[in-house]
Amino acid sequence: MKKFIIENHIPYIKGILEPFANVEYLPNEEITPSAVADADALIVRTRTRCNSDLLSSSRCSFIASATIGTDHIDLDYCQKHKIAVSNAPGCNAPAVAQYVISSIGHLMESKGYAAEALTLGIVGVGHVGSIVARWAKETGLKVILNDPPRQRNEKNFEGVTLEQIANDADIITFHTPLTRAGADATFHLCDDAFINSLKKCKLLINSARGEIADNKALLSGLENKKIGEIAIDCWENEPNISRELLDRAFIATPHIAGYSIEGKQRATAMVLEAVKQHFGLDVNIPSIAAPAKGATDITIAKVMESYDPLSDTKNLKENPGMFEQLRNNYNLRHEVR
Repeated sequence: MKKFIIENHIPYIKGILEPFANVEYLPNEEITPSAVADADALIVRTRTRCNSDLLSSSRCSFIASATIGTDHIDLDYCQKHKIAVSNAPGCNAPAVAQYVISSIGHLMESKGYAAEALTLGIVGVGHVGSIVARWAKETGLKVILNDPPRQRNEKNFEGVTLEQIANDADIITFHTPLTRAGADATFHLCDDAFINSLKKCKLLINSARGEIADNKALLSGLENKKIGEIAIDCWENEPNISRELLDRAFIATPHIAGYSIEGKQRATAMVLEAVKQHFGLDVNIPSIAAPAKGATDITIAKVMESYDPLSDTKNLKENPGMFEQLRNNYNLRHEVR
């Protein structure tokens, strides 16, 4: 019988694969080379680094990540060693959009801004960025988009340069994957140079990946007033986050922007479908009622009523050393309907 190791904070999965394999649920720190040596499959989240250090002595042929990104997986190593990799693109996109729009709503409420007077710059217009753009337009915000790969490959994509985002946007939100090489590398995309070029940024939001934004540059941007406020969910060096940046942030949360009930259900369903296909198993895939493309007829008030990031901010600021505990034990919320 095959053996599957599953990271123990992945919800809605227990009991489903037990008819097909010996299943072991482990916390991230216990997913070690010795633990995975006889595993046929790993089902993980972003905290598990799937690379040669972990896998070189394992018979594992399949890794599924119940997350959007794969930057925690050495894809080159997996390809060379015939380890199939699956992830869950778009699974939590409506939840992240909910986080972004609610954060914008709280800024507007605290400063007295009207939606029609604000321009939102979206950097990265994939699953999440597309929903953010649609919802922002529905609320009355002006929206400008930056996505170089889409700009190159799609004739009808109306994008602007990053320089135009810096010049024209009152609010900037990042929704790119984390990549470290190539023309479109996003590591430290938001760096000192970008921040110093900002002309009127009232709020900068990072709910993508921590290393997209140089956290020291963010702090400098706040200090020299190139950035009015920051909403930060993804940090460099998690869980050992910058306490200075935490203190200065308008909204600060422990990497939970995408932590909705429906998002977690989608991620688990996508993982199970991948397991089913890879191993040829007759797995029963649970259905999810909420649409992956998010709700329609959005208002800022409706989104703010569905989720308040200030509550999560208070918890993290009062318990800065408990980043991982707050994240792992988060009370999942419903997406906006």
